[in-house]
Amino acid sequence: MTEHDDSLSLDMVTAALRADSADVAVYARVLTQSLGDALPADFVTVERKQTMSDRMRGRPGEVTRIAVRLGDQQMTLGVQDGRPVAEICREVRGVVLSRQKVPLQQWTAALASALVAHAEQNAEAAQALRKLVAGA
Repeated sequence: MTEHDDSLSLDMVTAALRADSADVAVYARVLTQSLGDALPADFVTVERKQTMSDRMRGRPGEVTRIAVRLGDQQMTLGVQDGRPVAEICREVRGVVLSRQKVPLQQWTAALASALVAHAEQNAEAAQALRKLVAGA
């Protein structure tokens, strides 16, 4: 993809990912839905905390952690004491070579960059990211 046609720029994807980052719970829900649409199921892992009330009512529960695996990077976003905890790991053949806690803004930029790179090689992911950028 090039920026000259109907494609995605890194800035547009980053802005779309940051749109709801003020409220961590909302941000996690948006990411779960958006990334779930943009990537194959084995690329995105979502952990939820389900209360008894959630179980009784058939609700999925609150998102507590989301992990996105693209290539040798695994980017996780969790909530600890009501605050976001963002981490970028480099993993090769199941072995974590590096693990770095980063500010949410840096995590979002790294995720956007990895998503754009993935979308350049995958038409379905590119279409899903276009929806994310358009706010659809």
